[in-house]
Amino acid sequence: MSGYLFGLMALAAFIVAFMGTGRAKATAGSASGIKVHSRPIYHGLNAAIWTGIPAFIFLILWLLGQDNIINQLVMASFPGSDMMEGPQKALLISEIRQVASGNIFREPSPEVMAAVEHLRSLQQIANVAIIAVVASLVVVGAFFGMRVISTRYRARHSVERAVTLFMLFSSIVAVLTTAGIVFSLLYEAYQFFTKVPITEFLFGLRWEPQIAIRADQVAGQGAFGMIPVLFGTMVISFLAMTVAVPTGVLSAVYLTEYAAPGFRATVKPLLEILAGIPTVVYGFFAVLTVAPAMRNLGIFLGVDAAPNSALAAGGVMGVMLIPFISSLSDDAFAAVPRAMREGSYALGATKGETIRKVLLPAALPGIVGGILLALSRAVGETMIVVMAAGLIAKMTLNPFDSVTTVTVQIVTLLIGDTEFDNPKTLAAFALGLVLFIITLGLNLIALRTVRKYREKY
Repeated sequence: MSGYLFGLMALAAFIVAFMGTGRAKATAGSASGIKVHSRPIYHGLNAAIWTGIPAFIFLILWLLGQDNIINQLVMASFPGSDMMEGPQKALLISEIRQVASGNIFREPSPEVMAAVEHLRSLQQIANVAIIAVVASLVVVGAFFGMRVISTRYRARHSVERAVTLFMLFSSIVAVLTTAGIVFSLLYEAYQFFTKVPITEFLFGLRWEPQIAIRADQVAGQGAFGMIPVLFGTMVISFLAMTVAVPTGVLSAVYLTEYAAPGFRATVKPLLEILAGIPTVVYGFFAVLTVAPAMRNLGIFLGVDAAPNSALAAGGVMGVMLIPFISSLSDDAFAAVPRAMREGSYALGATKGETIRKVLLPAALPGIVGGILLALSRAVGETMIVVMAAGLIAKMTLNPFDSVTTVTVQIVTLLIGDTEFDNPKTLAAFALGLVLFIITLGLNLIALRTVRKYREKY
């Protein structure tokens, strides 16, 4: 129902925009000698905004609150609902909605069937009401938008004001979303630190978050030292950057200074295609192809190799990061003034000497900014390390051994039916807060470095 309403609103706005533009042209043509303030297209856009936006806002707000209101009305009429707790009410309303949609897993009770009939009647009333209100808003908005069309009406100002408000709203949503993420991380991490000492989390050398969920369950006492998890993250990130940095920077040097224009125009888009491949595809490639190859290599070298190794995950992640470093390094080289190259050649330097002693030092801030951005991406990568790195937290420098990372543990801790206030679940938010601080710091350093580079050139 809502999809049809959105489509009808868009169609009505388009028709009113076309009619408003035509009416504005006719009005301007009949008013000889009078200077028109706004072009006809602005009158049409203004009429379309008045037609669609109020109805769109109302429909969004209605859809956000409709289910909650209907659930409360259904539960208010259900016998004994006032004696139920929150989880019981949620389970009951879920059963009522499942039966109303035709998904019947067991014979419902007469009370549930009565609630289903009540739910369906309320949904029908809500559908009729929303159609009537949205249609009324569309008609009233279209009438007002067409009515204000005149030679001196400031339609352009009205459209620009609407666009400004939309951009302001988008900015506020982005800021509030970020603030909500930070607040949720801080709050849940605080709940975790009330159960586990912060010193144990920050400086502990053992990560075993297996604790008893029920009183009759046998499990470990739980150890929440994050050092092994953070160490594994740094190992895999280091391996990834070892692959990505030389390959990315050298490919940028070749494409900028040595490659023919036709070759560059072909290879550069192909290289950047790597950035558009989903990370789950890289994960499948790592676990099905690279990990067995690394294990065979370790056996050939006489080294104990695990089925999932840090080298496999780090190597594939490095391939994924090559386009980031290559593209940003290419932009940094291109931003170096041509006069610096020509001055170096004029002094008798070769192309290689010019690259080493002029271009690289001049483009170094931009290259470092790209490397730091790629590093923050490596630290926060999830799918590749979940599929190819391992689950056991250990502190080892053997690249053929399996390690775990922060993102792997976050995924592992949040999977299952553990209570949300359990330290095992809350540990995921503490790890998320650490990961957020690390990536935020790397991004701030990268942005500051890039800003310094832009000021210089």
